[in-house]
Amino acid sequence: MNVNKDLNYAFALSRQCLRILGVWPDPLVSLSEFQRPNIRFIVVTCILSLYVFVPQMTNVILAWGNVSRMVEYLSSANYSLMALCKLFGTWYYGKALRTVMASVITDWTTSKNQERTIMLNIARRGRILSFRCYASMLCTVLVYIFFNILKFIRSISQTQRSLVFRFILPYNIQKSPNYEITFFIQLSGGAYTGMINSTVDSYISILLLHICAQLINLRTSLNNLVDELAEGSISSSIFKKGLAAITTRHEHLIRNTKTINDCYSSVLLVHMLAATFQLCFESFQVFTIITSNMDVSILKLAFLSFYLVLVLTHLYIYCYSAERLSTESTNMAYGVYECKWYDISSKDAKNLMFIVHRSTVPLKLTAGKFGTFSLEMFGTTMKTSMGYLSALLTLMD
Repeated sequence: MNVNKDLNYAFALSRQCLRILGVWPDPLVSLSEFQRPNIRFIVVTCILSLYVFVPQMTNVILAWGNVSRMVEYLSSANYSLMALCKLFGTWYYGKALRTVMASVITDWTTSKNQERTIMLNIARRGRILSFRCYASMLCTVLVYIFFNILKFIRSISQTQRSLVFRFILPYNIQKSPNYEITFFIQLSGGAYTGMINSTVDSYISILLLHICAQLINLRTSLNNLVDELAEGSISSSIFKKGLAAITTRHEHLIRNTKTINDCYSSVLLVHMLAATFQLCFESFQVFTIITSNMDVSILKLAFLSFYLVLVLTHLYIYCYSAERLSTESTNMAYGVYECKWYDISSKDAKNLMFIVHRSTVPLKLTAGKFGTFSLEMFGTTMKTSMGYLSALLTLMD
């Protein structure tokens, strides 16, 4: 069994992209080497901070009072803030995430044929979500690059050249090659923003779905163990040893989920709030363009439409994977009920209550301490963002 091949199948693009960004929590790298900030991580962080986020936030302040301009600048600043938080969070909690990845490698190494089949089925669902996320990101980034390349071609021969994100820098940007270098740094910063958001979102989602697969395997093992005891294939002492191993494994999965949640809970609070406003901002821009009959190129309208789909996709994969995790964790208790506990002795049946009790509280992915990701949250976020859109349109009137 090729573990590296399995990891490539399960994590697909997210592992390669995290390596490009310099934040892949590789358990095979020595801890001393891993703790040093990667040069790629430093470069990307500086580009996003100095050439995307700071310019757009400055433009928000300068455009104060002009709602349309403020929304346009806040939109890109908001999205870049999400990317910065996710990138920094993945790097900062890299040591904790290494332990989770080591556990994932162990799961693929020690899995049996039936268990591996279930893991591959769940991983296939994660790959589909991941590819959808990357596909929407790629469409958005390609339109974004094409739109700005046309802008660059028009500006290159003018005396007053315009950047991707307007900003006053401490050097003469109108002079070549300063202008060309600055323009393409800002262009790459926008592309990095989409790449980081898509990569980290896919990575977290696949980790959660991997834990779902382990919970399904654990429930199957528990059912098989109880059935063997009921049929008299094993003794009570062997049953207790097997049940102890299942309980220990269950606790291990709970700890892994808690580790993932602790690493990303604060980041996902930023994501939830930012996504709510992002949906509002993008919807506002599209609505304004359509209702005001503005002379806007089809490229910009396509970019805004893809952008809106991208934000929705990011939010959905979190809500779907968290909902699946919550369902599978509570299914452990139902698994105990569905097995042949009535055919074993009352003393052995009472031991099953430890797992039932531990499964009463579902595993979850939280946004700080203010919300739990679920499909219900997806709908609530949509309704909230539309409420903010209504308020923005009222301000315009």
